[in-house]
Amino acid sequence: MDNIIFGIRPVIEALETGKHIEKIYLKQGADSDLFHQLLRLIKQHGILVQWVPLERLNRFTQKNHQGVVALCAVVELADFETTVEKIIQTVKNPLVVILDGVTDVRNFGAIARSAECAGAQAVIMPAKGAAPINADAVKTSCGALNIIPVCRVPNLKTAIFYLKSTGFQIIAAAEKAEKPYYDADYVKPTAIIMGAEDTGISRTNIELCDEQVKIPVCGKINSLNVSAAASILMYEAIRQKQKNE
Repeated sequence: MDNIIFGIRPVIEALETGKHIEKIYLKQGADSDLFHQLLRLIKQHGILVQWVPLERLNRFTQKNHQGVVALCAVVELADFETTVEKIIQTVKNPLVVILDGVTDVRNFGAIARSAECAGAQAVIMPAKGAAPINADAVKTSCGALNIIPVCRVPNLKTAIFYLKSTGFQIIAAAEKAEKPYYDADYVKPTAIIMGAEDTGISRTNIELCDEQVKIPVCGKINSLNVSAAASILMYEAIRQKQKNE
C-alpha cells in the first residue's frame, strides 16, 4: 500500500508537518516515551485511532513498524478556515454541506458528487465519526473528491459557530421539522447540515441551526437515503439562486 506511513517517529513527523492522516493503527500494549508523544499529537489533531494486535499491523507491512501504522487520506484535504475565508471573498451567495455522523463511504461519495455537480463550495465533516476518505469514496464520487474542497475539522460545533460568525445560515435536514424544505430561503450564504441515517444530526449541533426543514414523504417508507436527501436540498438551493439572478 502506497498510502501508509509506519514507525513511531515517521508518523510523528507526518503529524507535525501537517500530513493529512485518515486513521492510525496502534499495537495493543505499546508503551514508551516516544509512543506517548505520538499519543499526545494524535489527540491534538483529532485523528481516529484503533488499537489492534501485532498480526493486524503485520498485514500492512512486514517492515519494522514499531507498532504504529498510519493511513493517509487519498485526497488532499483543505484547511477549514482558509477555505471559508476564500469562499466568502470569491462567491456571492455560497453553499456548503456539513456532514454530521455520515459514516457510510458510499453515501459520503455520493453526497460529494452531488455537491460538486450543484456547485457547492465545500464539504465539511468531523475528524472523528465520519466516513473515511478512501479509494471507495473517491470512486463513488466519480472523482468529485479530487475537485471539491473537503475540510475535516476537530470539532463540528466550533466549525458551525465559525460559519455563523462569517455570515452563513445553517439549515438542518430533520425528519421531525415542520417546515418543508422548499419554504426555506437558500439564496443567502447557506450551510446545509445532514445527519446520520439512524441517529440524525446530533442534538448539540441541531440546536445551533437557524432553521430545520423536512422533505415530505408520500410513500410507505418514511425517510430518504441521506445522499438523496442532500441532493434534493442542494438542488433547491440552485433553483432559488438561479431564480434570484
